[in-house]
Amino acid sequence: MKIQQKEKRSAFLLITFLFLTTYITTKTFKKVYPKDIAITGSKLFSVDDILANSSLNFPTPIIFIKTKFTEKELQKNLSLKNVSVSRQIFPFGLKILVKTRIPIAYGEKLLKGKKIKGFIDEDGFFINEKYSDVENAKKKLSSRVFGWEEKFRVTLSKILKSQKINNVEFVKIKFLPNGFLTIEEKNLKTIFLGVDPTIIDTQLQIISNIKSQTVKNNILTKIDNIDLTDPNNPKIKVFKP
Repeated sequence: MKIQQKEKRSAFLLITFLFLTTYITTKTFKKVYPKDIAITGSKLFSVDDILANSSLNFPTPIIFIKTKFTEKELQKNLSLKNVSVSRQIFPFGLKILVKTRIPIAYGEKLLKGKKIKGFIDEDGFFINEKYSDVENAKKKLSSRVFGWEEKFRVTLSKILKSQKINNVEFVKIKFLPNGFLTIEEKNLKTIFLGVDPTIIDTQLQIISNIKSQTVKNNILTKIDNIDLTDPNNPKIKVFKP
């Protein structure tokens, strides 16, 4: 009797295993359509946005979707902080979890001679205006960035982050195509920083020191511009009476 029960149990487990294997195999080769895409993490993006900014081509068997490659495409093209693309058997479909970048400054860049408006996050990444999560910005955006390029991103990030730890407020940051950098501080006015990104940390510290001293001595209104292209020889130009 025990032997028969054991045989029945084994047969049941075998049938169940075969059924599940067949079911999963069938599902993995089932074709995905746009209607099977679920986007979570943000309401900014539609399925059309996903299709327009990736090489996904539907209908296609779900097993053939290159999730890692698609993640890289979407992260770059939609200026996302992070994105996860996963295949699901049950419920069937493609799940896309996105994490947006939070804007802290307005931004402009040139693309094939055309001006593109958008925003900048604290890491210096450019966010297309269409895909910007402005509603979740933590504070009023007072900084404006002009001439954004990928090669300026690290320098820009240092400038924007320095406002958190130093008593400065940069209202305008401008990069020329040759890399020459000029910034405008709310009280110190125009500051020339030049083309050498390796000295930006030193320059930002000098700006902080100058701001502290000028506030202390009440001479802010007398400053016209500051030249820090050579941080070893800073030049402050004041208005002549």
